[in-house]
Amino acid sequence: MINLYNTMTRQKEPFKPITPGVVNMYVCGPTVYNYIHIGNARSIIAFDTIRRYFEYRGYKVNFVSNFTDVDDHMINTARQDHTTVPKLAAKYIAAFMKDSKAINVEPATVNPRATENIPEIINFIQVLLDKGYAYKSDGDVYYRTRMFKNYGKLSGQNIDQLEQGASEHVNDEETARKEDPIDFALWKKTKADEISWEAPWGKGRPGWHIECSVMSTKYLGDTIDIHGGGEDLEFPHHENEIAQSEAKTGKTFAHYWMHNGFVTVGDENEKMSKSLGNFVTVHDIIQEMDPQILRLFMATTQYRRPIQYTRENLAEAGNNLAKLQNAFANLTYRYQGADEGENPEITTRVNQLTDEFKQAMDDDFNVQNGIAVVYELAKELNVYSERDVVKRDSLDLLKTRFVQLVSIFGVKLEETKLEDETIKQLIVQRDQARENKNFQRSDEIRDQLKDQGIILEDTPQGTRWKRE
Repeated sequence: MINLYNTMTRQKEPFKPITPGVVNMYVCGPTVYNYIHIGNARSIIAFDTIRRYFEYRGYKVNFVSNFTDVDDHMINTARQDHTTVPKLAAKYIAAFMKDSKAINVEPATVNPRATENIPEIINFIQVLLDKGYAYKSDGDVYYRTRMFKNYGKLSGQNIDQLEQGASEHVNDEETARKEDPIDFALWKKTKADEISWEAPWGKGRPGWHIECSVMSTKYLGDTIDIHGGGEDLEFPHHENEIAQSEAKTGKTFAHYWMHNGFVTVGDENEKMSKSLGNFVTVHDIIQEMDPQILRLFMATTQYRRPIQYTRENLAEAGNNLAKLQNAFANLTYRYQGADEGENPEITTRVNQLTDEFKQAMDDDFNVQNGIAVVYELAKELNVYSERDVVKRDSLDLLKTRFVQLVSIFGVKLEETKLEDETIKQLIVQRDQARENKNFQRSDEIRDQLKDQGIILEDTPQGTRWKRE
């Protein structure tokens, strides 16, 4: 059984889905006013890896992740770039999709946008107004935070100790319109030249927190299995989502809350963020390195732990990726000449390692222990690929299981590189040269392949090769 850490209870709990065999999961997505930085990518990769493991374990995952495509950042950036909010959003949503594909993130079941759900947002707010949880003030609509009795239950905040700055975008002018400084905006009155929509209480746009409550309940139901996001969203964003949603529906919003750790940079381990200006975008970094290196780097640290971004750590991930690719290369090439049947000891070892992998991942998605098992399996593959007699059924099991486990981390093993026709043709030419006793030509081909990182081994079963 999968056990996961629930932020709400501050402990690991057995995962029990609402519907057997189904996971309904909502993860807060980016505000699309710039390219995603690798701090954003941490959350994206962490929850994609978690999703992939659920799927490996046989669950159907309904995965919803939103785009915030209207807010102060969007409006200010569009103004600076002399464009419109919709055009800005379209540009960076397209970039998000391209960058996500490059790091092998599975497409979400739905990627809803705030601006596509304005009628639902308005209806949601109206219910809160009707129930007395919200109030109108000079065109704005605010949530009565103190009216929600359990406010702070996720983050452990004491509502009586919250300072004025805890609510979103607080300033003196806004505070004057509130009944209580800790109330937060559900709807913001439009200002001159700002994008806006008509609502019963006046033209404006939604606040940030309301959109996730609306889209989660719209696409996944009033109560979901898992709600996820970065640990910086725990308060106030997720706290406010709970208050809004449970006030409206009278039901538990989410059974499990999961939060990923930050990416840190520099000697002080400072959090990477757009506001601090210390970020590196995925768009830029994948121009200079294999995107799979970034994917493996981030996917192999347990999601709740921070990740330190350094070139040295990326280089280590690159070396580990090469080990996985080479193990697969050696195994794939070994198919030539393999006979039917199986090696029972190989089946036993592979199943043992698979069980160890599940044990690690079932413990709150402990990817560090999980990937250690995969590296152990890679060592076994290299040993088996050197043996003269490895049966085809055993090779099938080795290959299938290895690919399955590696794919959970989002790594794609490139078979096209492994069956390089040029290498095969050169080996055939070398074999022919040796048969004709043209040893000079034979040695030239061996050296040529060695320069390309290809090591040849002459065996009674024929010439075999592997990458260094």
